Formats: sequence, C-alpha cells, structure tokens
Amino acid sequence: MKTSFRYKETIVTIICDDGLSNVACNAIMDARSVIELKIAQDPFFGITYDPYPPSSKDEELIRRMCEASVASGVGPMAGVAGAVAASATEALVDAGSSVAIVENGGDIAFYSPGKVPIGIYADHPVFKDVAFMMESERIVGICSSSRTVGHSVSLGSSSISTVFSDNVILADCCATALGNMVVDTESLADAVECIGSIEGVSGCLSCCGDKVAMYGELPEMVPLDIGYPTTPVQITK
Repeated sequence: MKTSFRYKETIVTIICDDGLSNVACNAIMDARSVIELKIAQDPFFGITYDPYPPSSKDEELIRRMCEASVASGVGPMAGVAGAVAASATEALVDAGSSVAIVENGGDIAFYSPGKVPIGIYADHPVFKDVAFMMESERIVGICSSSRTVGHSVSLGSSSISTVFSDNVILADCCATALGNMVVDTESLADAVECIGSIEGVSGCLSCCGDKVAMYGELPEMVPLDIGYPTTPVQITK
C-alpha cells in the first residue's frame, strides 16, 4: 500500500505492506521526539552547518546523525530527513514488511527485494522521464539536494545532487555536501569524486548548467513509464 503522512515539517510518502503504515508513522514521531529533545538540550545542534562530533551520552539516532555529519563535513541537521526516513523504514522491516520505502522531502530510505524505479525530480533535461531501477535486500539511501528546486538549503549551484549509500543518513548529509561543492560546471568533476570517495558512499551524481557528472556505482537508468509503481524523488537539504 502507498500512503502519505504529514506532521509539522515532515511530509512523507510510505510504501509498505497493508496494515503496517502505522508502524512507520509511530517511528517517525519517535524519531522527531529524539531530535527535538536534542535541539532543546543544545540549540547549536539544530543550527550549525559545521560537523558535530558524536557523544556516547546521546541517543543512537543522534549519534548516527553526528557520525554522518563528521564524515561528510556538514551540520548534523543536513541528515534529519534521512534520519526520519531511515527510522521509519527500519521499523517497517522489523515488523516484517516485504517492501519498505519511505520518501521524506526527497530523501528515500529504500528496502525492496523486487525492482522498483525511483524517479528523480530535477530541473534538468537529462533526468526528464527517466528513473533508476532499484532493488535491495537491505535498507539503502537515495538522497538529493538542489539549489534550484524545492526548499532545501544548498550553498552551491547544482540543479540536482544525488547520493547513493547503504547508510541513509550519510547519503542525506553527503547530498548536501555535494550540492554545496558544486558552484559551477567546472567544479562538477572534482565534487562528485570527492563525495563519491567517502567511505560508505556507493555512487553519486550532480548536474549544473548543461553538464552532468557521475561517480561510483549507480543503478541502471530506465524510462520512467515502464509499468511499475514509482516513487518520485523530490528535493531535500
């Protein structure tokens, strides 16, 4: 089943087995509570654009956000959408859902042993009517950032920067970092190589102007209209 859930800043699309969407919604609320408590305890956590070191005193989800922050060189809240999506998808898998896909503002936590096309919504002709054919027996992340589309904070000029990783929160933080690094077409190649070389990142891509750069292992690209249910990627921080 496919359903939507919205609470404050969180707007998600959930694909899972019938009767399990409440599992994802409860996990989303729990993840938000953990993050909101951390911000209440340390407001700097919620506003810094700099890496924020993990602490053994923090909840596991906060530590994961901090670890991704340090690895990617951005603030921990760059991974907040991925953290919420990952929490929901992990809860669905633990509950036995045969498929668990949670899209949170463009950041996707993905689990599906069967093939599902994931479309990228981008202000760029290369990605019009195409998708990445995804399948995975473990939870993976497909996360995006943009300067030209959506409400995300990006300090660069890319129309889309997307990162693939087995670590959803890392993919989210790295997408932000990649988007920040792409300031013009000349910076594309170095930016994707830098982010694609981070441990845990399987592949990435970025578009700027009329140029596209890709690095690492990316899923097969296919026409979007191929008869499968699709999950369009929006844009995130």
